[in-house]
Amino acid sequence: MLKTMKNLFTKQELLKGNFGVEREGLRVDPKGKLSEKPHPVIFGYKMCNPYITTDFSESQLELITPAFSSTKETYKFLNALYDIVSMELEDEYLWPQSMPAIIPEDKDIPIAEFCGCEEGKIAREYREELLLKYGGKKQLISGIHYNFSFNENIIKKLYENSNKSSDYKDFKDDIYLKVTRNYLRYRWLLIYLLGCTSVVHESYNEDCVKQLDEISKGSFSNEGALSYRNSECGYKNKIDLFPSYDSVEEYVNSINKFIDEDFIDSHKELYAPIRLKAKDPKSLLKSLVSDGINYLEYRSIDINPFEKGGITLNDLHFINVFNLFLLIEDESSYENWQQEALNNQNIIATRGQHDVELIKDGKSISKVQWGLEILNKVKVINDELQLGYEDIIEETRKRVEDYKETYTYKIIEKVKEEGYINAHLNIAKKYKDLAYNNRFKLEGYEDLELSTQILMKESIKRGIKTELIDRSDNFISLTKDDKIEYVKQATKTSKDNYVTVLAMENKVVTKKILQKSNIRVPDGSEFDNIEDAISEIDNFTNKPIVIKPKSTNFGTGISIFPQGASEEDVTSAFEIAFKYDTTVLVEEFINGKEYRFLVIGDKVVGILHRVPANAVGDGVKSIRELIEIKNQSPLRGKGYKTPLEKIDLDENAALFLKHRGLDFDYIPKKDEVVYLRENSNISTGGDSIDYTDDIPQIFKDIAVKSSQAIGANICGVDMMIDDYANENSEYGIIELNFNPAIHIHSYPYIGTEREIAKEILDILEFI
Repeated sequence: MLKTMKNLFTKQELLKGNFGVEREGLRVDPKGKLSEKPHPVIFGYKMCNPYITTDFSESQLELITPAFSSTKETYKFLNALYDIVSMELEDEYLWPQSMPAIIPEDKDIPIAEFCGCEEGKIAREYREELLLKYGGKKQLISGIHYNFSFNENIIKKLYENSNKSSDYKDFKDDIYLKVTRNYLRYRWLLIYLLGCTSVVHESYNEDCVKQLDEISKGSFSNEGALSYRNSECGYKNKIDLFPSYDSVEEYVNSINKFIDEDFIDSHKELYAPIRLKAKDPKSLLKSLVSDGINYLEYRSIDINPFEKGGITLNDLHFINVFNLFLLIEDESSYENWQQEALNNQNIIATRGQHDVELIKDGKSISKVQWGLEILNKVKVINDELQLGYEDIIEETRKRVEDYKETYTYKIIEKVKEEGYINAHLNIAKKYKDLAYNNRFKLEGYEDLELSTQILMKESIKRGIKTELIDRSDNFISLTKDDKIEYVKQATKTSKDNYVTVLAMENKVVTKKILQKSNIRVPDGSEFDNIEDAISEIDNFTNKPIVIKPKSTNFGTGISIFPQGASEEDVTSAFEIAFKYDTTVLVEEFINGKEYRFLVIGDKVVGILHRVPANAVGDGVKSIRELIEIKNQSPLRGKGYKTPLEKIDLDENAALFLKHRGLDFDYIPKKDEVVYLRENSNISTGGDSIDYTDDIPQIFKDIAVKSSQAIGANICGVDMMIDDYANENSEYGIIELNFNPAIHIHSYPYIGTEREIAKEILDILEFI
């Protein structure tokens, strides 16, 4: 088959598929005790949120990625989910380990609560039955479930190049059944490589703990332990059950037989290391027979405490090539292969750190020898198909050859030093700090505008299905129940009509509309060519003015002269403005400070004062050097992907400094603030300061009136106010913005962070 694969497929085809991860995890308090708080309300109804729900316990979160075509996308989304959840846990942490933290007796474990609907009642009753049957403590074991299917084109090409002795559905089922059988045979290797549950806390199941040795305060293990989650002390059926994997029909019949004989109550209770998944999960067994196998779910993977999302990208990559090995590898005819595979699992789980002997087709073989044999075959596949995973396979080989390279060895050493609870709490605290530092980002989507990332993040948190329609255009769709909305750049929505957008783009039209509503705007003139503008230059020389393109955004092409300017500088300002538009406006300069009011619907949801790009002197460095250092801040970036923008030392800045007798090589005195431009846009390097709670209501009402006058539901209102604390102060609306950035209000440089994305979802009627 390897030769066939090589002839039929490119590397890109083989590495594509459908990959998803479900990561469970307990919420714990600052002392490492199982949380008694209910599931956070912000995540919505548990049965409706496709990304964040609960498992057995109210305190047991389950993070679910969509299916992506690459493992890298899956990995990044999983990390993004961790950040989203972590930021909503108040005085709590997400436990970074599969085996539980400090847990109470069964009667005090909070079982997951659901709505009063029939589906919710069934879900609750099922959990109550599991509690009685298996005990609550084992139910709290968490893990990584890896969901996978091949790219459909791979299966279709393989079918077209087969003898077509069966129909396509049966052919596809046979492929997944072969992978399933081989996964069961070789799962011991993944358990060894990814196992990380070699220690349990004293509050865990008493029958297990009493067989172990205390290695540090409250921490128990045995020599060589690797994965208690995959051992007899883990979560398993009362007796060993071996379904048939010869065909889908026989698989379904064997499960129905287990149910008929009262070994299990439903297919969900079969705790196999791998599950066949169907197109219709609500009628899984019937759907398997009628529709075939949709994908496979691997359930043997422990949470990796050393990785925020619970599994490394390299391990996901390795599983990807391991899947090809499972497909290509010829099967043994050994009759008792399932019992042998389970025995190997138990040996690895309880003593895998030692060079134990496993059983292969009834014969003894050392763990290292067999592991290297498998990896050699994986390497041949990688080399022949040119997959490019040489380094990852070599890294994996080192873990097989030296148990001290395994995650489980590293965690047990950490526990010996810090104790079970403290070791994991310290890790959880570190990840929560990382989540805070990344709070304005959506991992995997950092190339998008930051406002789009923030809206996507808020939508995912609330269980609104979020799909990226056009990456380069920051175009997304939001879906909940039967409702769907399309949004571009976070604030271009169906709530604003096209003529409103056009009116706000045109500053002359904007001024006339506002004047008709008796809203103060600056007086001014407009010119369609630079010759006409220059001909009237005497009217503008040495007067407080603003020169700007007619249709501009983000402060581009604007020159501001609050004290007036020479004929030469006014001419330069006209030349700059005409680079951005064929029509240029000259307006009176209104005294005061500029404030950005963000209006959504009929209310102001955020107000910022934006401080122009500036350098603060140290008496040693030049403006050029100071700006270079300031631009190194992680808050500053390019293209609206960070809360602040990098400062450009462009021609506008040069002109502004020249007007003050300075240049970029000027060395400011210690603590001297040197501004680089008059306009304070964040897009040109300005700093943002939140004033939402400080500005009097009268100015907020003016902002809302301005937005409503032009017919906008989402609008950025730029207002000059002479003295914001004085309700009778002079003011002027200098601009309305149809696509206002929300990140500057969500994450200001100074002041309260505002939940602007929530307000957008509210006006879109999602919450």
